[in-house]
Amino acid sequence: MSKVQKIPKATITRLSMYYRQLELLEFDGYRMVSSEKLAWLCQINPAQVRKDLGYFGEFGVRGVGYDVIDLQAQIKKILSVNRDWNLGIAGMGNMGCAILLHRNLALRGFKCVAAFDNAMDRIGMPLPGGMKVQDIKELKTTVRDLNIEIGVITTPASAAQGVANLFMEGHVNAILNFAPTRIDSPNCCLVENIDFTVIMDILTYKLHQKMAA
Repeated sequence: MSKVQKIPKATITRLSMYYRQLELLEFDGYRMVSSEKLAWLCQINPAQVRKDLGYFGEFGVRGVGYDVIDLQAQIKKILSVNRDWNLGIAGMGNMGCAILLHRNLALRGFKCVAAFDNAMDRIGMPLPGGMKVQDIKELKTTVRDLNIEIGVITTPASAAQGVANLFMEGHVNAILNFAPTRIDSPNCCLVENIDFTVIMDILTYKLHQKMAA
C-alpha cells in the first residue's frame, strides 16, 4: 500500500485563496486563467500555485492555463466544501452573533443549525431562520438530534474547555475555537484555535519590519 502524501497546511490555506479568486474571475467573465495571473492575484509565486495544485493531480493545460469553472469544482471537492456542513455555536455574545449572521458561511455550505448560551437573558432569544438560543445544557442532545458536525466556541476562556467537552461527548469531531485559550482534545477531534492576539502580534511584527525597511 502506498504511503499517503502529507499535504502542508499552508497549501490548504492557499487552495482556499485560489478558490476565492477563481470565483471573482468567473464573475468577471474569465473562462481560463494562467498560473501567473492566479499567483499575481494571490501575491505569491506562480511555481507555488503549480506545486500546490500538483499535490492533487493535473488540472491545467500547458501554455493555456486552467479552466476557471472546472478548477473551482476540483478545489471544492478537495476542500470538501462541495456539500453542506452543520454548525453549532456556543456563546451568543457579539462574536457568536456575528458568525451566525455571516452571509458567506451559509453561501459556502456552512449551515448554523443551533446556538447555545448559559445566560438567562439570552436563552430563548429568537434568531434568524426561526431558531432560538438554547440552554447550553441541551448542547449534547441537540448535537446528536441535528447531526451537528462542527462546533464553534465563542465563550469566555473559563468556559471553553467545558463546552468543548460537551461537543465531543455529542460526537462532534471538529471544533473552531475563538476563545482565548487552548482546547485539550483527543486525537479523534480536530481543533482549530483562532487567537486574534496572535494574529495581531504577527501583523505588528510585519508592520515594524516594513517600516524599518
